[in-house]
Amino acid sequence: MIHLYHCVSARSFRPLWMLEELRLPYTLHMMPFPPRAKARWFLEENPLGTVPLLVQGEGQRQVRMTESAAICQYLAAAHPDAGLEVRPADPAFGAYLNWLHLGEATLTFPQTLVLRYGRFEPADRKQPQVVEDYSRWFLARLRAVEAAVARQDYLCAGRFTAADVSVGYALLLADHLGLEPQFGEATQSYWQRLQERPGYQRAHAAQIEAAEDQDVPTTPAPDTRP
Repeated sequence: MIHLYHCVSARSFRPLWMLEELRLPYTLHMMPFPPRAKARWFLEENPLGTVPLLVQGEGQRQVRMTESAAICQYLAAAHPDAGLEVRPADPAFGAYLNWLHLGEATLTFPQTLVLRYGRFEPADRKQPQVVEDYSRWFLARLRAVEAAVARQDYLCAGRFTAADVSVGYALLLADHLGLEPQFGEATQSYWQRLQERPGYQRAHAAQIEAAEDQDVPTTPAPDTRP
Protein backbone atom coordinates (compact mmCIF):
# COMPACT_ATOMS: atom_id res chain seq x y z
CA MET A 1 0.00 0.00 0.00
CA ILE A 2 1.15 3.51 -0.78
CA HIS A 3 0.75 6.23 1.85
CA LEU A 4 0.75 9.84 0.66
CA TYR A 5 0.94 12.81 3.04
CA HIS A 6 -0.70 15.80 1.39
CA CYS A 7 -1.96 19.36 1.85
CA VAL A 8 -4.79 20.58 -0.38
CA SER A 9 -3.39 21.73 -3.73
CA ALA A 10 0.22 21.69 -2.50
CA ARG A 11 3.09 20.16 -4.49
CA SER A 12 1.86 16.81 -3.22
CA PHE A 13 -1.00 17.14 -5.69
CA ARG A 14 1.46 15.91 -8.33
CA PRO A 15 1.84 12.39 -6.85
CA LEU A 16 -1.86 12.31 -5.95
CA TRP A 17 -2.72 13.03 -9.58
CA MET A 18 -0.26 10.35 -10.71
CA LEU A 19 -1.81 7.80 -8.36
CA GLU A 20 -5.23 8.52 -9.81
CA GLU A 21 -3.98 8.37 -13.40
CA LEU A 22 -2.41 4.99 -12.59
CA ARG A 23 -5.50 3.86 -10.61
CA LEU A 24 -3.26 2.60 -7.80
CA PRO A 25 -4.58 1.91 -4.29
CA TYR A 26 -3.31 4.39 -1.70
CA THR A 27 -4.05 5.91 1.67
CA LEU A 28 -4.23 9.71 1.69
CA HIS A 29 -3.15 11.47 4.88
CA MET A 30 -4.33 15.08 4.84
CA MET A 31 -2.15 17.57 6.69
CA PRO A 32 -2.90 21.06 8.00
CA PHE A 33 -0.81 23.77 6.38
CA PRO A 34 2.02 24.20 7.10
CA PRO A 35 2.50 20.74 8.60
CA ARG A 36 5.89 21.55 10.12
CA ALA A 37 4.14 24.13 12.33
CA LYS A 38 0.66 22.68 12.78
CA ALA A 39 1.46 18.95 12.94
CA ARG A 40 4.79 18.77 14.74
CA TRP A 41 4.57 14.97 14.98
CA PHE A 42 5.04 14.88 11.21
CA LEU A 43 8.70 15.87 11.66
CA GLU A 44 9.29 12.32 12.86
CA GLU A 45 8.07 11.06 9.49
CA ASN A 46 9.74 13.75 7.39
CA PRO A 47 12.37 15.93 9.11
CA LEU A 48 11.75 18.64 6.50
CA GLY A 49 8.15 18.91 7.64
CA THR A 50 7.04 19.35 4.03
CA VAL A 51 4.67 17.55 1.71
CA PRO A 52 4.67 15.38 -0.25
CA LEU A 53 5.87 12.39 1.65
CA LEU A 54 5.24 9.10 -0.15
CA VAL A 55 5.86 5.88 1.75
CA GLN A 56 5.62 2.46 0.14
CA GLY A 57 6.51 -0.93 1.59
CA GLU A 58 8.18 -1.90 4.83
CA GLY A 59 11.58 -2.65 6.29
CA GLN A 60 14.70 -2.49 4.14
CA ARG A 61 12.62 -2.39 0.96
CA GLN A 62 10.61 0.61 2.06
CA VAL A 63 10.53 3.58 -0.31
CA ARG A 64 10.30 7.08 1.18
CA MET A 65 10.26 10.09 -1.15
CA THR A 66 9.71 13.82 -0.60
CA GLU A 67 10.30 15.41 -4.03
CA SER A 68 7.13 15.72 -6.08
CA ALA A 69 8.68 15.55 -9.56
CA ALA A 70 10.86 12.61 -8.52
CA ILE A 71 7.79 10.80 -7.21
CA CYS A 72 6.08 11.31 -10.57
CA GLN A 73 9.10 9.85 -12.33
CA TYR A 74 9.25 6.93 -9.89
CA LEU A 75 5.58 6.03 -10.22
CA ALA A 76 5.64 6.27 -14.00
CA ALA A 77 8.75 4.07 -14.22
CA ALA A 78 7.36 1.54 -11.72
CA HIS A 79 4.22 1.09 -13.84
CA PRO A 80 5.44 1.29 -17.45
CA ASP A 81 2.37 -0.38 -18.93
CA ALA A 82 0.34 2.72 -18.07
CA GLY A 83 2.29 4.74 -20.64
CA LEU A 84 3.04 7.72 -18.42
CA GLU A 85 6.83 7.45 -18.74
CA VAL A 86 9.17 7.81 -21.70
CA ARG A 87 11.88 5.16 -21.97
CA PRO A 88 15.57 6.00 -22.53
CA ALA A 89 15.51 4.47 -26.03
CA ASP A 90 12.73 6.84 -27.08
CA PRO A 91 13.96 9.97 -28.94
CA ALA A 92 11.64 11.99 -26.66
CA PHE A 93 13.37 10.79 -23.47
CA GLY A 94 15.48 13.92 -23.05
CA ALA A 95 12.52 16.22 -23.60
CA TYR A 96 10.49 14.17 -21.13
CA LEU A 97 13.06 14.55 -18.35
CA ASN A 98 13.51 18.22 -19.12
CA TRP A 99 9.80 19.00 -18.89
CA LEU A 100 9.37 16.79 -15.83
CA HIS A 101 11.93 18.79 -13.86
CA LEU A 102 11.21 22.16 -15.46
CA GLY A 103 7.73 21.93 -13.95
CA GLU A 104 9.21 22.11 -10.44
CA ALA A 105 12.59 23.82 -10.75
CA THR A 106 11.66 26.51 -13.27
CA LEU A 107 7.89 27.01 -13.06
CA THR A 108 6.97 26.30 -9.43
CA PHE A 109 9.99 27.96 -7.78
CA PRO A 110 9.16 31.59 -8.70
CA GLN A 111 5.56 31.10 -7.62
CA THR A 112 6.63 30.06 -4.13
CA LEU A 113 8.17 33.52 -3.73
CA VAL A 114 4.96 35.13 -4.95
CA LEU A 115 3.04 33.11 -2.36
CA ARG A 116 5.40 33.76 0.49
CA TYR A 117 5.87 37.49 0.02
CA GLY A 118 2.39 38.18 -1.31
CA ARG A 119 0.20 36.09 0.99
CA PHE A 120 1.92 34.19 3.78
CA GLU A 121 4.24 36.72 5.40
CA PRO A 122 2.96 39.22 8.00
CA ALA A 123 1.99 42.60 6.62
CA ASP A 124 5.29 44.24 7.59
CA ARG A 125 7.25 41.56 5.71
CA LYS A 126 5.25 41.48 2.50
CA GLN A 127 7.25 42.48 -0.58
CA PRO A 128 5.09 43.73 -3.48
CA GLN A 129 8.14 44.18 -5.70
CA VAL A 130 9.15 40.54 -5.19
CA VAL A 131 5.60 39.47 -6.05
CA GLU A 132 5.61 41.52 -9.25
CA ASP A 133 9.10 40.50 -10.33
CA TYR A 134 8.63 36.79 -9.79
CA SER A 135 5.18 36.76 -11.36
CA ARG A 136 6.82 38.19 -14.48
CA TRP A 137 9.66 35.68 -14.12
CA PHE A 138 7.19 32.79 -14.10
CA LEU A 139 5.21 34.12 -17.06
CA ALA A 140 8.39 34.61 -19.06
CA ARG A 141 9.45 30.99 -18.47
CA LEU A 142 5.94 29.85 -19.37
CA ARG A 143 6.68 30.84 -22.96
CA ALA A 144 8.41 27.49 -23.39
CA VAL A 145 5.16 25.71 -22.55
CA GLU A 146 3.23 27.98 -24.90
CA ALA A 147 5.58 27.15 -27.78
CA ALA A 148 5.38 23.41 -27.13
CA VAL A 149 1.61 23.07 -26.78
CA ALA A 150 0.95 25.37 -29.72
CA ARG A 151 2.29 22.48 -31.85
CA GLN A 152 0.87 19.47 -30.00
CA ASP A 153 -1.68 18.52 -27.35
CA TYR A 154 0.91 17.44 -24.76
CA LEU A 155 4.49 18.34 -23.99
CA CYS A 156 6.40 15.39 -25.43
CA ALA A 157 6.24 11.95 -27.01
CA GLY A 158 2.90 12.74 -28.66
CA ARG A 159 0.93 11.74 -25.57
CA PHE A 160 0.13 12.55 -21.95
CA THR A 161 3.03 11.68 -19.61
CA ALA A 162 4.23 12.36 -16.07
CA ALA A 163 5.86 15.50 -17.49
CA ASP A 164 2.38 16.93 -18.06
CA VAL A 165 1.51 16.21 -14.43
CA SER A 166 4.62 18.09 -13.29
CA VAL A 167 3.98 21.13 -15.47
CA GLY A 168 0.23 20.86 -14.92
CA TYR A 169 0.68 21.41 -11.19
CA ALA A 170 2.60 24.61 -11.91
CA LEU A 171 -0.41 25.79 -13.93
CA LEU A 172 -2.75 24.83 -11.08
CA LEU A 173 -0.67 26.91 -8.69
CA ALA A 174 -0.66 29.82 -11.12
CA ASP A 175 -4.42 29.55 -11.38
CA HIS A 176 -4.69 29.84 -7.58
CA LEU A 177 -2.46 32.94 -7.76
CA GLY A 178 -4.68 34.63 -10.35
CA LEU A 179 -2.10 34.37 -13.14
CA GLU A 180 -4.18 32.17 -15.46
CA PRO A 181 -5.62 35.12 -17.46
CA GLN A 182 -2.05 35.94 -18.54
CA PHE A 183 -1.43 32.47 -20.01
CA GLY A 184 -1.00 32.36 -23.76
CA GLU A 185 -3.89 31.01 -25.80
CA ALA A 186 -2.25 27.62 -26.38
CA THR A 187 -1.37 27.27 -22.70
CA GLN A 188 -4.93 28.10 -21.67
CA SER A 189 -6.22 25.35 -23.98
CA TYR A 190 -3.61 22.93 -22.66
CA TRP A 191 -4.56 23.72 -19.06
CA GLN A 192 -8.21 23.12 -19.90
CA ARG A 193 -7.34 19.72 -21.43
CA LEU A 194 -5.46 18.72 -18.31
CA GLN A 195 -8.37 19.67 -16.05
CA GLU A 196 -10.73 17.59 -18.18
CA ARG A 197 -8.73 14.41 -17.58
CA PRO A 198 -10.61 11.95 -15.33
CA GLY A 199 -7.42 11.36 -13.34
CA TYR A 200 -7.10 15.06 -12.53
CA GLN A 201 -10.75 15.27 -11.55
CA ARG A 202 -10.53 12.19 -9.34
CA ALA A 203 -7.44 13.61 -7.60
CA HIS A 204 -9.15 16.93 -6.98
CA ALA A 205 -12.24 15.22 -5.58
CA ALA A 206 -10.15 12.82 -3.47
CA GLN A 207 -8.28 15.59 -1.67
CA ILE A 208 -11.47 17.48 -0.81
CA GLU A 209 -13.26 14.34 0.38
CA ALA A 210 -10.27 13.23 2.48
CA ALA A 211 -9.80 16.71 3.97
CA GLU A 212 -13.43 16.83 5.02
CA ASP A 213 -13.30 13.30 6.43
CA GLN A 214 -10.11 14.07 8.37
CA ASP A 215 -11.29 17.51 9.52
CA VAL A 216 -8.55 19.41 7.70
CA PRO A 217 -9.22 22.82 6.06
CA THR A 218 -9.89 22.56 2.34
CA THR A 219 -8.47 25.99 1.49
CA PRO A 220 -5.64 25.55 -1.03
CA ALA A 221 -2.30 25.95 0.73
CA PRO A 222 0.71 25.27 -1.53
CA ASP A 223 3.93 24.67 0.36
CA THR A 224 6.40 27.52 -0.05
CA ARG A 225 9.22 25.58 1.67
CA PRO A 226 10.87 28.58 3.32
